Amino acid sequence: MIKDILRYRLTYTFIFINVIVYLFSSFYSQSVMDMDLEVLVDMGALYGPLTVLNAEWWRLGSAMFLHGGLTHLLMNMFSLYLVGRGAELYLDKKSYISIYLFSGLLGGLLSLYVHPQSVGVGASGAIFGVFGALAGFFLANKYRISSHTKAFMKDFTIIIGINLVIGLSIESIDMAAHIGGLIVGGLGGFILSKNPKFIVLYSSAMLLLCVAMAFYLPQQYAQIPF
Repeated sequence: MIKDILRYRLTYTFIFINVIVYLFSSFYSQSVMDMDLEVLVDMGALYGPLTVLNAEWWRLGSAMFLHGGLTHLLMNMFSLYLVGRGAELYLDKKSYISIYLFSGLLGGLLSLYVHPQSVGVGASGAIFGVFGALAGFFLANKYRISSHTKAFMKDFTIIIGINLVIGLSIESIDMAAHIGGLIVGGLGGFILSKNPKFIVLYSSAMLLLCVAMAFYLPQQYAQIPF
């Protein structure tokens, strides 16, 4: 177990942070199973009027480590455990961190665009970004590892299909964050697997996209009656 933690330290670090934040939120919610909505908002959940209209953009970061309940947390952490370790095998640490964070941030921004009046929490956007990064990696290297690529893309298609069906059938699941994270991660995995030195270019482009959306959203929100 210790060897596994040391080998995949980034993945376990992200899991540890999510669990610690959940323990704090459960303490203030006085429940282990389900979190109080007001507590989540106070701790930094995404909520359009506060995030966009009050310019509390820090919520894009904090919401990535909050979860609405124990089931939500366990599902996300199990998914991160599965895909995160794979990402650490194929991507360098800087690429992994950049993809994880920008997938979560841009997934959150897309969520704010699609769901301006909803409260959003969870690491799903970032996790889908890591999953997308693996897909991007295998596509970029499909001729060198063709057998692995075919197996992974088959599993990828099945998992994405299942998540789409679940997401479309359960209203509370934020598909916008999932899709946003998946695209951002897929691009990152493809580009950075070609050359890790492209991380400055990738990170700069993602940061500019974040800033552009942050400038655009207040104009959209000004037209919405809250």
